[in-house]
Amino acid sequence: MAMSQTPAGAPDSALEAARAEPLHPPMTGRQKILGVVAAVALVAYPFVFNAPFPQHVMIMIFLYGTMAQSWNIMAGYCGQISLGHAMFFGIGAYSSAFLFATYQISPWLGMLVGMILAMAAAAVVGLPTFRLRGHYFAIATLVIGESVQIVVQRWDFIGAASGIWLPIVRENQWANFQFHDSKIPYYFIALGFLAVACLAVRHMERSRLGFYFRAIREEPEAARSLGINITLYKSLAFMLSAALMAMAGTFYAQYVLVVDPEVVFPLTLSILVLLMAVMGGVGTLWGPLLGAAVLIPLSETTRILLGGTGGAVDLMIYGALIVMICLFKPEGLIGLVRHWLPSHAVKKEAGHGDA
Repeated sequence: MAMSQTPAGAPDSALEAARAEPLHPPMTGRQKILGVVAAVALVAYPFVFNAPFPQHVMIMIFLYGTMAQSWNIMAGYCGQISLGHAMFFGIGAYSSAFLFATYQISPWLGMLVGMILAMAAAAVVGLPTFRLRGHYFAIATLVIGESVQIVVQRWDFIGAASGIWLPIVRENQWANFQFHDSKIPYYFIALGFLAVACLAVRHMERSRLGFYFRAIREEPEAARSLGINITLYKSLAFMLSAALMAMAGTFYAQYVLVVDPEVVFPLTLSILVLLMAVMGGVGTLWGPLLGAAVLIPLSETTRILLGGTGGAVDLMIYGALIVMICLFKPEGLIGLVRHWLPSHAVKKEAGHGDA
């Protein structure tokens, strides 16, 4: 009896076609043009809008975008929700501020010290808490973060509750990370820090490390069965996230020239960074930036109009926006952008049509 057979070479050709398909499609011409336009706009912005307030708003967007990107590495890619990320921000701020105010060590070196200390703290905190899952890990990081704030408030060697006031130095501005005549240097440094964070995440998500992180996030037991050391890779994610957060802390200390526990270790900072990443889209490269670009102007505007911290109106609007995002666009604002710029979808459909 004749039996139907698969044409010779068909499985091999399908396998070769699958292997030849790029894992990450190259940028389209439209995306390249948009990227160039965005880069030119960012470079020109502080010279076009030369008043202090619009420059300050953009600096805060870059700063919080860096922090949201940091939190995104741990939660968005590795699936570990942290509520204590302000701890690493404070370590970075205090390390550079203390070394500069006490020993006149350049804040750039202080930043490296802060990043190393933050990574060490992440390793110490992570090893015992990674055994916890879901909301238990989040609660543990919250408690540890609050405990660190209490310790710093009572540590006289680093100023206790009074914090550290950085001396004003007008010579060697770049070496001392202080610019008193213009916010433009702060603008480009903050933009550079954000670029470092985004490039780190882009490289991570396209590397084997990023695939391990996503495997741990989706199916940790399956990842373990395939030989992935879950504790090791969670620790790496936590340490990378902590280093970027400490880098942002150093920038903040040099930007405001004063640090204290209430400002650099608060739970509200951790929650705000979380909200930005969730609103923009966790587990994506551009989501945290979109969240920061929406929430920071809102916060700064309400602060100016209402005084103080915004009279809690900004927090009410944050909550309403988060509820709307969860109900109508769970993937975050990045979903709206993809809807407006459906280049990947168009290319995918065209590929299926050719097939």
